[in-house]
Amino acid sequence: MALSRFGVSPSLESAEFAYCGSLNLSTRLSRPSPMQLIGRYSNSALRKCTGVKCSLSRNDVIAPLESEGSAQSALSVSTEEESGHVVRFKISDFKILDSVSIGLGGRADEVIFEAMVKDTSSLLYNSRVVLRRLMSAQAQRRGKRAIEVLKKLVRRRLMYHSYSMQVHGYISSATSSGRVSFTLVHGYHGSFSLRHWLEQSDWLPTLEATLALDEESVRRVGDDTVGGPAVSRQLRLIRILMRDLLIGVNYLHSHGLAHTELRLENVHISPVDRHIKVGILGNAADFYEDGSNASTLDNNIRRREMMIAFDMRCVGFMMAKMVMRELMDPSVFTKFKSFLTKGNDPSCLREFLLQILNKNSTFRNAGLQILDRNWGAGWNLLSLLLATKPSKRISCLDALRHPFLCGPRWKVVPSMDIIRWGLGSTAVRISEEYIYGQPQRRRLAHFIELMEMLNSHSRPKNWLEFLPGKWRLLYCTGRHIGLTLRQPPTRVLVGDVHLTISRSSKLNTALSFASDVDFRVMLGQNWPHDKTGVNGKMQVNSSFRLTAGRRLYLKEEKTTGQFPWSPNTHDSLAQKLAGKKWRKVIPFEEFPMSLPVAKLGSSDIEVTLNLGDPLNKDVSVAGNVVQEVRVQVPPEMFDLTKLVCGTYVDSRLLVLRGVNGSALLFTRSCDAVNLR
Repeated sequence: MALSRFGVSPSLESAEFAYCGSLNLSTRLSRPSPMQLIGRYSNSALRKCTGVKCSLSRNDVIAPLESEGSAQSALSVSTEEESGHVVRFKISDFKILDSVSIGLGGRADEVIFEAMVKDTSSLLYNSRVVLRRLMSAQAQRRGKRAIEVLKKLVRRRLMYHSYSMQVHGYISSATSSGRVSFTLVHGYHGSFSLRHWLEQSDWLPTLEATLALDEESVRRVGDDTVGGPAVSRQLRLIRILMRDLLIGVNYLHSHGLAHTELRLENVHISPVDRHIKVGILGNAADFYEDGSNASTLDNNIRRREMMIAFDMRCVGFMMAKMVMRELMDPSVFTKFKSFLTKGNDPSCLREFLLQILNKNSTFRNAGLQILDRNWGAGWNLLSLLLATKPSKRISCLDALRHPFLCGPRWKVVPSMDIIRWGLGSTAVRISEEYIYGQPQRRRLAHFIELMEMLNSHSRPKNWLEFLPGKWRLLYCTGRHIGLTLRQPPTRVLVGDVHLTISRSSKLNTALSFASDVDFRVMLGQNWPHDKTGVNGKMQVNSSFRLTAGRRLYLKEEKTTGQFPWSPNTHDSLAQKLAGKKWRKVIPFEEFPMSLPVAKLGSSDIEVTLNLGDPLNKDVSVAGNVVQEVRVQVPPEMFDLTKLVCGTYVDSRLLVLRGVNGSALLFTRSCDAVNLR
């Protein structure tokens, strides 16, 4: 809870401030005075102060609360029912301290005080608490709802105190003017919200010191060291915070409640017990509605699924901001959220974020390194938290067992989906290094073959669902893509190579393939230092029909292909997969002689070449450009009829096989986003 402090010295008896209609606690703060906002607490005073300057003294600030204690009439509200955990206090039970702020998330209808309990008969005697005065009718409904939720959760008191911001009770009375006054009394954790922590320049060492990370702390996340590089320290800290957050959210879900307001601003860290505290549960919603008929039961099931899915999506946003601090910038986060709201598959987030994150970021892209670790497990968890379909989102318990949140000392049995994800992520990382020696080529070919063996979408109807879209070529086992020692007559720098697949009609299996090759023709002798030149584009169009087929493996004694690093025979592949490392992964007791594939039946192709001035008028130069592009680009991308089948597809990766047996690895692409 970030509260502002002001002194009682004569020089600070009155303070001036300009009250803005929309205040926001997400403003960057500086310790030890995180917020300099002082204000009068009546609605009329707030209206009068809007857009003008007001002069307030300390007595003006505290007087409204003290006047409540002298009110003679009490309210008859449902929250007046006292229990062992919800106590009705009087304002005279507290000593108001010199700290005040607006409410969570910049709510102008909430005003927050620090106070000390001075009632000697109270169990909280001499304890510091927070008084949250709720002024509007809507804010008071949130406060009363928070007390109702408390009564449901205190059955497991230890869990509630560990993972929720504790509500001790309330103050309810009528003021002398006849208005209703309602004030929540809740725990003080002496800490910023999680958002304020992340906005600090030295947040990592300071938060480590606050949590007092020791051997016991790192044991909780399965680690065995304290310290280490900054990326490892940040990963360890994120594991601790995420696990605490998921345990708290699961505690709510197990009691039939959804938080509905999970944000970094609503989460606090207590230095006392070093736990994440979920904010005031004033907007918590019940899963179930009253009723016993069949339709009501079905509605309750759907309501529960939707509410849990909404909370998990919020957790996904919080995780993304904790890992990639670039997303704390509102403009970047808006693009991130827009990518998801437009229906894009979150499994493609890596391809998208590589385009929008600044390569010269002050954070050095530590978040990308964290998510790439452990075979890209972080990207997998993030995609499951932010899945487009609510039914596909991961639950709290499954997230706690996810490899990303389990340290190296924990033996986690990965699911087949995570194994497929890891194979694809590793193949993508190797292809991005552009170091294509024979060891890298053999490893890439090996990973592609493993992915084909574990393909879970081999039927044509699955391919019709996943194929449409834009795919970027990453690697080809039959063509060395990259720098060579050749001396071509025309210098051509090839950019991205995309394959766009569209479905003409949902009633048949006809598909349209378009291969786009962007390149630049560099003129003159200064091309090693000056890469500016004439832009060009080559497009190849063809139509395909999708049918079911099989990929046969022939028994041969030796591999006689041109590329020995790309084995495609039955015996060589069976020998590689027979080792102990992959024996448990392959779901076959005996290596099969064939695998189901999606067969691609093609028709004629159409080639289009576009060149800018002055090359578009020189036919001989254009011919040299086409020849050089054909040398650098795999032949299957220039002549689409050489694509014979698809062997692997999911929401982010695609493997197509050519007529010569070479494999082309694609990743689902998206349009570039310019931050400027």
